[in-house]
Order: sequence, then structure tokens, then C-alpha cells
Amino acid sequence: MIQNGHKLDEFRRRLDAEENLSFQEALAIYEILHKEAVSLGAISSENILDGLEVDLRIAKAINRVGS
Repeated sequence: MIQNGHKLDEFRRRLDAEENLSFQEALAIYEILHKEAVSLGAISSENILDGLEVDLRIAKAINRVGS
């Protein structure tokens, strides 16, 4: 649970300012991580969206509590 939202916001702002990834760099990282997850059997092309609705509902609930 986040106890100091102000510190987290400041951390995110500093992280955004320090990390200047281009879209191509971010996409390359995503593709590498995706390949690793597939090779480990954590996801497959058939189940990549399984549970997405549940994840979205949880994220919305968490965001409401943090506001």
C-alpha cells in the first residue's frame, strides 16, 4: 500500500525526466520481455489477453482509492 503518494509522484517525475526512451527503444524492450515470457511459458499467443478485464477492474479500483 502506498503510504506517501507525494513521494511516489516525485519519484515518477524524476524517473520520467531521467529516462528518455524513444518509441523504438521502448518497443524493443517490450518485444524482448514478451519473448522471454513466452519462452518461460508465462504467456502464449492464445492467452495473452486472458484476465485483462479483471486486471482493468482492479486497476480502476486501486486508482480510485489512491485519488
